[in-house]
Amino acid sequence: MFNDIGALELVTIVVLAILIFGPEKLPKVIQDVTGVIRKIRAFSDSAKQDIRSELGPEFKDFEFEDLNPKTFIRKQLSENEDLKEIRSSFDLRKELNDVTDAVNSKETDAVTAPAAAASTGGAPAAGADLVKKPAAPAADQRARFDADAT
Repeated sequence: MFNDIGALELVTIVVLAILIFGPEKLPKVIQDVTGVIRKIRAFSDSAKQDIRSELGPEFKDFEFEDLNPKTFIRKQLSENEDLKEIRSSFDLRKELNDVTDAVNSKETDAVTAPAAAASTGGAPAAGADLVKKPAAPAADQRARFDADAT
């Protein structure tokens, strides 16, 4: 219920409770609060039982936690056999590794091919022109820099 309360916040609450109620009344207040929490839980449990009995036997496996959208989706994804089959056949990590290996092999081929061609005196490999940078345009073909335009 209070999973997101840290130690510092808990200490702050205790110090405030001591300051507000005083050390004499604090045990009585704690007993009253725990009694109220117990009554609320009992009321909630009886309301859940009443709802389950009113829904009938076809909803005997109904859980109120399933009304939470995250829980509902998680349960539907884990119970659906078609989705399990699709998820097992599609491995995203394997696909990403295959693509990464393919890209890395093209880069290493493009880097090693010109060096190999220069050392052997032959033409570069066919994949080398894919990574080849275009030559810089001649000085007269370059666009002029216009300081007023910027």
